[in-house]
Amino acid sequence: MQIAVIGRGDCSGEDYGLAEAVGRLIAGNHGTVCCGGLGGVMEAACRGAKEGGGATVGILPDVGDGNPYLDVVVRTGMGHARNVVLVNSADAVIAVGGGYGTLSEIAIALKTGKPVYGLLTWKIEGVRECATPGEAVSLAVRAGRRSRPSRSPRGPGGPA
Repeated sequence: MQIAVIGRGDCSGEDYGLAEAVGRLIAGNHGTVCCGGLGGVMEAACRGAKEGGGATVGILPDVGDGNPYLDVVVRTGMGHARNVVLVNSADAVIAVGGGYGTLSEIAIALKTGKPVYGLLTWKIEGVRECATPGEAVSLAVRAGRRSRPSRSPRGPGGPA
């Protein structure tokens, strides 16, 4: 299960703490944190996931290296268009704070039918506002599990 964590690259201390907790909780639920790969909320979510023993993926807008907590780096060279790749790579989305880039990712998620859970983020129709990181992750994990078919170790066809 892959959960996108989205938010500003230059976030507040409060948003950083929330995102770090979100990342740790995703890892604790055997999920992978997907993000834009840069600083702020993205770095915090990855840091939390790594501290929780989880995996992280960064979908970068350029060809840089991203934050130091990334396991997998996807260098798109696409600028903001990488937001589509990020959202489509996720089973659910958690927004923490955010600016216009976050708003664009929320819009893409809602347009494509992905569930979006928010912590101190845009208050728009379709975003389920959550009071705590635990609530956001619990809802995202539940939605992510529903959206993914069960898979056997040998793939969709099962054991040979």
